[in-house]
Amino acid sequence: MCGVCGCADPANEVTMTDPATGKTSLLRPGHAHSHDHVHAQGDPHSHPHSHGDGHTHVHPHDHSHGHGHDHSHDDGHSHPHDHGHPHTHSHGRGADQRVVALEAAILGKNDAIAARNRGWFEGRGVLALNFVSSPGSGKTTLLEATIRALKDKLSISVIEGDQMTSNDAIRIREAGAPAVQINTGAGCHLEADMVAEAVKSLNPAPGSILMIENVGNLVCPAMFDLGEAMKIAVISTTEGEDKPLKYPHMFRAVQIVIINKIDLARHIDFDEAACRANVLAVNPKAEIISLSARTGENMSTWTIRLETMLSTTALFR
Repeated sequence: MCGVCGCADPANEVTMTDPATGKTSLLRPGHAHSHDHVHAQGDPHSHPHSHGDGHTHVHPHDHSHGHGHDHSHDDGHSHPHDHGHPHTHSHGRGADQRVVALEAAILGKNDAIAARNRGWFEGRGVLALNFVSSPGSGKTTLLEATIRALKDKLSISVIEGDQMTSNDAIRIREAGAPAVQINTGAGCHLEADMVAEAVKSLNPAPGSILMIENVGNLVCPAMFDLGEAMKIAVISTTEGEDKPLKYPHMFRAVQIVIINKIDLARHIDFDEAACRANVLAVNPKAEIISLSARTGENMSTWTIRLETMLSTTALFR
């Protein structure tokens, strides 16, 4: 689970960059810290870490199970003993329980901040949308096309999430919308506290749309609530028809699925009907829109839907 796999490690440096000024702020510093590890025995212990040029682990005790070891006897002779098989010591369900507790703590903290974000969006009538996808699905191109189509009618701002570079935020600004870039380093998703800091910088206008482009990943972003009104999945024809079946947790978490690059479908034997069936097999309530952000094919269906979401939402008072 992402909450304990390491990508949410607080030592991972996270930055936010404003492409308009070039100013970079540190949201989460990479620093020396101590965190718990759980071994198969179920006994946790702390490892101080130094995140400088080297990565130092100091182990306060040694686990010597599952490999050869030396026994010294009173006669002065050492007898190496190799048990020939690993020893796994499991004391009840301590390790599993600790992992569950750690997951709950990480997600609980995130959800509390997400709830505050949601309250802020609701209070100002900001429609926040969390766009999720695999890398290369065309999320940024879709956002650019959306901004160009609606910038004279609506106020739109964008939070861009990537592990490195400000390339996408620069593209969004060139399309005509204010944007900030969050770089997650080793992280594979945005989290609610990152969005909270980005919102402070962007200060989206009341009654506007905030588009959050998450890090390209169809796994971890499904777990992390950012305070958005909904998640929107973007898949492309070049990825094949079975993405929803391969990543069901993500497709169950979204309300709209956009099939992008529909202009390429006939060139690559993409079966749109099969893809739609796969989406609905996982999430029968999902709304599906096929379009091409590059050519503009069926973009109006998407932009009208977006305008309707904003105008009919009860958030704006």
